[in-house]
Amino acid sequence: MFSVEASDAERLIKINWSGEVDSDEMRRCAEQIRAKAAEMRPGFRVLADMTGLESMDYAAAHYIGSIMDLCASKQVEHVVRVIPDPRKDIGLNIMSYFHYGPKIRVTICESLADAVRRLAE
Repeated sequence: MFSVEASDAERLIKINWSGEVDSDEMRRCAEQIRAKAAEMRPGFRVLADMTGLESMDYAAAHYIGSIMDLCASKQVEHVVRVIPDPRKDIGLNIMSYFHYGPKIRVTICESLADAVRRLAE
């Protein structure tokens, strides 16, 4: 399951993944993010909450990469991920090196409260 919210006024796209996410769901998620990112001004932030994520299909990696590329091309400033269990990272840290590069700040948090605090900095 996933949800995507965006606010240009807050310069923030919120993504929440929970339960078991298959590649078809990730494709739909990528489409929604593409539509929301089109409305964002450069310098926006992304909050990716994986608190309730149980598993994600390996085939979804393609869509995650395309989401990262899209955000980079739209000039995302800061990506904050909530990953309470480091074993559920699903390869995002490694993918960040290839899709974001050194200019985009990426922060990993164990709780949503910490992530919100980091976004406010």
